[in-house]
Amino acid sequence: MNVIQISVFLENRAGQLSNITKVLSENNIDLRAINIAETQDYGVLRIIPADAQKASAVLLENGFIMAMTTVIAVAVPDRPGGLNSLLEALAEAEIGIEYMYSVFSSKNGESIMVLQVGEAEKVSALLSEKGFKVSSIEEIK
Repeated sequence: MNVIQISVFLENRAGQLSNITKVLSENNIDLRAINIAETQDYGVLRIIPADAQKASAVLLENGFIMAMTTVIAVAVPDRPGGLNSLLEALAEAEIGIEYMYSVFSSKNGESIMVLQVGEAEKVSALLSEKGFKVSSIEEIK
């Protein structure tokens, strides 16, 4: 159960982010997670929308440069050491993390972490085998 993330490339100037959220809002697209990475000249906005297909179509129609990527959303206990248990499992399997961020909310005493790794299906299966709950987009709210 992997999740589709949309990465939008932005000029590093005021108003760029609000242009995107306005377009998404006007099209009734809800966001489950958001992350921004930036350099001096440009930024990369990573979002997990409730409906990735609709969001990507809307963004492309409005001239945004974007890409879709499969990521893993995995629940970790919302307590000290909860994240570490996930990271140790990945380290033991010698799986590197390209980047990671958290989802807006947590539920059932768990937080959701979004991971970009190579071979997402393989890593999802490994994490499930190790007792981690890999979440679908429907479970991220």
